[in-house]
Amino acid sequence: MQESKLQRINELAHKSKTEGLTEEEKKEQADLRAEYIAEWRVGVQQTLDNVYIMDEHGNKKKLTKKGH
Repeated sequence: MQESKLQRINELAHKSKTEGLTEEEKKEQADLRAEYIAEWRVGVQQTLDNVYIMDEHGNKKKLTKKGH
């Protein structure tokens, strides 16, 4: 996520705590947070895609989603 968007998220969070947000700012905040969370999830998934588990015999097994 762009640094400017992260700064804006922080600005809106601070303003929300001190003086409150307008309806337009609340929508902007929700949109930015949703974008941040979506990008965070992609990063976590990419990390997990490269995780392997080693069993007691030294065999590597790719980490799979629960239930698969």
